[in-house]
Amino acid sequence: MKKVAIIPLRKGSKGIPGKNKKKMLGRPLFSWVLGAAIFSDLDEVYVFTDDEEILTFISKEYHWTSKVKGLLRNDENANDTASTESAMLEFAEKINHDFDVLCLLQATSPLTTSQDINNALYQIGKEGKTAALSVVKTHRFTWNADGTSQNYDVFNRPRRQDFAGLLMENGAVYATTKDAFIKSKNRVSETIGLVEMPEETLMEIDSLSDWTIIESLLAERQKSFKKQERINYLVLDVDGVFTDGCVYYGAEGELMKKFDMRDGMGLEILRQNNVEVVVITSENSDLVAKRMQKLQIKHAFLGVKDKYSFLQNFINQQQTSWPNLAYVGDDVNDLANLCTVGWSFAPANATSVVKQQVDFTLSHNSADGAIREVCEWVMKYNTRF
Repeated sequence: MKKVAIIPLRKGSKGIPGKNKKKMLGRPLFSWVLGAAIFSDLDEVYVFTDDEEILTFISKEYHWTSKVKGLLRNDENANDTASTESAMLEFAEKINHDFDVLCLLQATSPLTTSQDINNALYQIGKEGKTAALSVVKTHRFTWNADGTSQNYDVFNRPRRQDFAGLLMENGAVYATTKDAFIKSKNRVSETIGLVEMPEETLMEIDSLSDWTIIESLLAERQKSFKKQERINYLVLDVDGVFTDGCVYYGAEGELMKKFDMRDGMGLEILRQNNVEVVVITSENSDLVAKRMQKLQIKHAFLGVKDKYSFLQNFINQQQTSWPNLAYVGDDVNDLANLCTVGWSFAPANATSVVKQQVDFTLSHNSADGAIREVCEWVMKYNTRF
């Protein structure tokens, strides 16, 4: 059974301009649900958009997985009045209906997890449903416009623990079989299974205040993964961690970056004590590549924009886990990883938003002993295990 997902994105957004590409906890908004889809039981995930910039990002960024694909969306199905169903129908035709199950995922639901997606697929594959959708149980009392209550007796107000509550769509996940979709031309039809998600996932991103609240919820969720285990991997950003964050340019391009020689010795000592060093940077720099080669760092990955998904894939390949990682970062594109790893650090000269989220702010600046300080901390910490 071939399970395919569509993440429809539109270039235009009136409530929050550029919403789909705006950074939430350091990642473009759409990459949160895309990452969840990558590590779910889906076979293929299509980002279906009229935004050429996003399509370019997809083609360059997710080369490490064959699951992710970008597909251009027609302008007439990407305007303010077009329905999601019209986009789904266009998508189905463009891929020649090459699926058994079609899953609709919404970028504006960044709290969606791989398990939520799998639960919807389970409803169809194992429970025999023709469709499934995600819901939230709410204990709110609802009213009609004429002042009459909908779901409770105002003269016999139930206690929360005695009130069954209501199940409400949260718009995060929908799934349908091909036959049901072709017949109904609707995202769900016939026998519909329900997938319950946490209450906080009911919130929609319509304003900047919504954005702030959901970003805070996302940070807290990531931090809930933290555990104290032995550190087997030290993951490092480059600019602002290895270097002082400055780069010197000449007529021929990048000329120089400043590195601290003492950091190299600290990393060598770590490796001698069975702690692997991993470098992930968003920049493609020949100078950085040569420095990593000099330091004999075999896990050096350059040009990575979605560091969180990339690191999750690395973790799976190495058969390790987030609690076994320590991470040093200095700017917003490291935030998702910093909030999730076992231990997180920021140099003394890191951005303030990063220093607010990490476990430790170091006493040293980047390129001035920060990495060496972390190495010594890790060595001391690992003596407990």
